[in-house]
Amino acid sequence: MNIVTDSGTDVNFTPEQAAEYNVHIVPLTVTLDGVSYQEKVDIQPAEFYQLLEKSSSLPITSQPSAGQFAELYRKLAADDPDILSIHMSSGLSGTYNSSLAGAEMVPEANVTNVDTKTLSAAAGWQVEAAARANKAGWALDRILDMLKRIGEACDSIYTLDELKYLIHGGRISHMKGIIASLINIKPLIGVEKEGGTYRQLGQVRTFKGALKGLIEQIKKRYPAGSALRMQVLHSNNPEAAGFLRGEIDKVFDCSWLPLGHLSLVLGAHTGPSMVGVAFGDLRVFDEIP
Repeated sequence: MNIVTDSGTDVNFTPEQAAEYNVHIVPLTVTLDGVSYQEKVDIQPAEFYQLLEKSSSLPITSQPSAGQFAELYRKLAADDPDILSIHMSSGLSGTYNSSLAGAEMVPEANVTNVDTKTLSAAAGWQVEAAARANKAGWALDRILDMLKRIGEACDSIYTLDELKYLIHGGRISHMKGIIASLINIKPLIGVEKEGGTYRQLGQVRTFKGALKGLIEQIKKRYPAGSALRMQVLHSNNPEAAGFLRGEIDKVFDCSWLPLGHLSLVLGAHTGPSMVGVAFGDLRVFDEIP
């Protein structure tokens, strides 16, 4: 069986690992100053944020088309008709719906589509778990049960230092966002599990306070000292990401995945200051091969 995902899941695989585990990543697109880039194909994060800093316009993003998914499904089905297609939340992107439409265009492929109801690292953890279990020979039903448990056990929370990108992208109320900008509020943002959409968890007056506020949000779910899987990702703010990781390490027994960049398409909606952390009970990952 092949695994298909999109670049918005930030799966923690090198190209060599992706090939080893039959994982195929369909890129999302970001457009800046009239030029479109497929993320991590045509452009890397550092280059994108350099262009963004110099630009007088704001970026536009788009999900892969149904045709792109259909083309990949058709190619994969020629060797193996069974495909597990795992995607970032349908509440935040049209990517999942594109994957469904693409699957309908390829009747020879047996595609199972999964809406993670989350994004970035927390979604990528589901992709990685599915890939490892698939390589170990697990049946599809067992893999899907595992993904459900991981989804229920894991969360993503974020904060950022500027709101203009969120306002531009329509991710928060325009008027509410303007007011927050004027009084220098830093939001704490989570992803709710039912619809997979953003929800505001709180707000803090300083960015450093907001980073510490993320830790307080984790403590609402897990007591200090809990053994947790953790991964900190950022748009283009490694200093803040490193600070957050260090502060989390003081509170929890962490099993860390590498610190790195958020998907460009996510960063385009939040700006370069965005920092987030995915976390979940370490025990839920014990069964992964």
